[in-house]
Amino acid sequence: MVSSSLLITNTFYAAGAWNLGRRIEAELLANIDKAAARGIGSLIAFSGNREGLSDQAGRDNCVEGLLRVKDAAEAAGVTVCMELLNSKVDHPDYQCDRTSWGVEVCRAVDSDRVRLLYDIYHMQIMEGDLIRTIDEQGRWFGHYHTAGNPGRQDLDDAQEIYYPPVMEAILRSGYTGFVGHEFCPKGDPVGALRNAFRVCDVGR
Repeated sequence: MVSSSLLITNTFYAAGAWNLGRRIEAELLANIDKAAARGIGSLIAFSGNREGLSDQAGRDNCVEGLLRVKDAAEAAGVTVCMELLNSKVDHPDYQCDRTSWGVEVCRAVDSDRVRLLYDIYHMQIMEGDLIRTIDEQGRWFGHYHTAGNPGRQDLDDAQEIYYPPVMEAILRSGYTGFVGHEFCPKGDPVGALRNAFRVCDVGR
């Protein structure tokens, strides 16, 4: 069964660009320690914005930064998940805005404790082809987020993503973690969350 859950208190955020260097490294290392101390299995990190960097230069910066923290993550049993975000609507200039780019970073770091957060809403905007991507690249995904598109709201009939087969693909990939609902409810938040659970429950 694919679990469907809000993941808020279970995650530490370490935001920023790798070109900020040692400060970001220190934040990640501190948050890895905090996560391990609280029995939390993963934290979220971000690539930062391009700010004029080429894809290759940005990739190299991210790889360098993640290589500096991967030993600590491996020792602590904490997975650092770099989030895929869209640069078209919500996060202009964000570097990790394509699955292929994020996978290149993960391959170069070569650690089971460095993965991607595959945000279904963001990648629907940037790429579409959600099911094929999960089928082919799911091994690199350490966490998932949902939201309706357009609008980043409820998982209802007014948005374009049909979530049940997407959840089936996640289940098929062997993923056993949580799927975090990260949307802005149009009305009653509890009702919206209950509906999201229902839509995404593809358990056997």
